[in-house]
Amino acid sequence: MKRFIFFESLAGFILSILIGQLLLLSQVAEDDLYTKQRKAMVEEQLAARDINDKRVLEVMRKVQRHLFVAPRLRNQAYEDYPLPIDEGQTISQPYIVALMTQCLELKGKEKVLEIGTGSGYQAAVLAHLVEKVYSIEIRETLAKRAAKTLQDLNYGQVEVKWSDGYFGWEECAPFDAIIVTCAANHVPPPLLKQLKEGGRLIIPLGSTLYFQTLTLITKVGGKPKVKYISGVSFVPMIGEIEKRKGE
Repeated sequence: MKRFIFFESLAGFILSILIGQLLLLSQVAEDDLYTKQRKAMVEEQLAARDINDKRVLEVMRKVQRHLFVAPRLRNQAYEDYPLPIDEGQTISQPYIVALMTQCLELKGKEKVLEIGTGSGYQAAVLAHLVEKVYSIEIRETLAKRAAKTLQDLNYGQVEVKWSDGYFGWEECAPFDAIIVTCAANHVPPPLLKQLKEGGRLIIPLGSTLYFQTLTLITKVGGKPKVKYISGVSFVPMIGEIEKRKGE
């Protein structure tokens, strides 16, 4: 009887090891698949177009975008289009994330403010390129979820706050760069005020219902110097900006 119990325990132990090995092999195969998909994304969607900043390309090849979307959408994570997250929001297509990041011309020592945390993916990309990222999300559920995702993935240099991005993050200003990942019909004045002299701000400007123009603003002599980049379509900024549409 004791011998039977021993062999039964041994068989269970061996089976658990085999299951563990199979799960490990499955995870390795999945990781390899996503690595190949990221490489293809960078080569076909980014480098083949106008993304030529080597640091941006390297980071886009590195950040695991599939971990910022729902499991059911992970097979589409590296495709050339935006994906839904929650509360009617989206994670921007990889090309737009890379384009907006490239336009900021980051060197590595900057402090960046992001308006519209969403899933946290853009913040993760920025975190590989700068010293500190402050990200604001007006939707509490998204803010908490993104903060947890970023924490779980060891992005300790990203700080997420649940607040209205229209007012920026005054206590942490000024910022070397500001990125706005939601559409607005004007640049919120607090953001311009919190941008350093010589700093860059990128924002989708125009109709919040249809299409916008991705607009790069450089602060020169305290005033905005404007450059139009490309036509885009973003979800609208909400909060205080809605009260000031007629101003």
